[in-house]
Amino acid sequence: MHVLNVNQISKSFGDVAAVKNISFSAREGRIYGILGPNGAGKTTTIRMIMNIIMPDSGQIHLFNQPMSDGLKDQLGYLPEERGLYAKMTVTDMLVFLGELHGMQNRKASVFVKDWLEKMDLGDWRDKKVEELSKGMQQKIQFIATIMHEPDLIILDEPFSGLDPINAELIKNIMMDIKSKGKAIMFSTHVMDAAEKICDDILLIDKGEKILDGELQHIKRELVSNIIQIEYQGPDKFIDSLPMVDKVINFENYTEISLNDKYESQDLLRALVDKLSISRWQQKQTSLHDIFIKLVGGHNRA
Repeated sequence: MHVLNVNQISKSFGDVAAVKNISFSAREGRIYGILGPNGAGKTTTIRMIMNIIMPDSGQIHLFNQPMSDGLKDQLGYLPEERGLYAKMTVTDMLVFLGELHGMQNRKASVFVKDWLEKMDLGDWRDKKVEELSKGMQQKIQFIATIMHEPDLIILDEPFSGLDPINAELIKNIMMDIKSKGKAIMFSTHVMDAAEKICDDILLIDKGEKILDGELQHIKRELVSNIIQIEYQGPDKFIDSLPMVDKVINFENYTEISLNDKYESQDLLRALVDKLSISRWQQKQTSLHDIFIKLVGGHNRA
């Protein structure tokens, strides 16, 4: 079931068009990544979904209803600008935020205690928020986002400020929440993190939708034009072949980027009589490669 439907939303600030006629949808039990470079329009899109700012045009429906403040208790939102009550203790602040979402004090207290242990923050439960590091505060705010068990969780740059260990912890928790049938949407420009956990992606740049759909389907459609080979023999001729755009020599293998007009078999025919090839493999398309190809080409245009 779709938990979110966005139809042709646009937003401008003065003469700057931040978002231009973007449409997409998100389903329960899936992780949806909003990807793009800094300034692409990711945060503006999320703020419109959250009803923080209104679109100039278009419609947003949550749970088959027009977006309204009454639906916000079904949402968990981690904003790009983190905001915590610095003078409160960690436990008191989290329980307070849980109560704002309708949780009973006792239930919120039990939830907070359990999650602080899961996040390796149990020893900090009675400390003031201002005593915590930036990474610790990030984990505290993540707990605040999910503690009322919302049906749709929206995270704006959730890995910002986290070291690799804590970023992996958050990813694993997101996967666990997804397994319970919840929908998660998050923005990022970190392609490695997105590729590990996204089911679906929306790629935007300069406020425009560049790509949208199921990640695995997109990777199958956008087959890599890079061939990885290991070989023996004189190879100076490879650069001059008409089907070759670029050659990169690594320590143990070589990557050859093909011109879009040619296929891998064209390259194989050109090499097989001149080199002794011990390995031939088409490079698996990564989300990083897709990002560079599509966003780079869009920026050049």
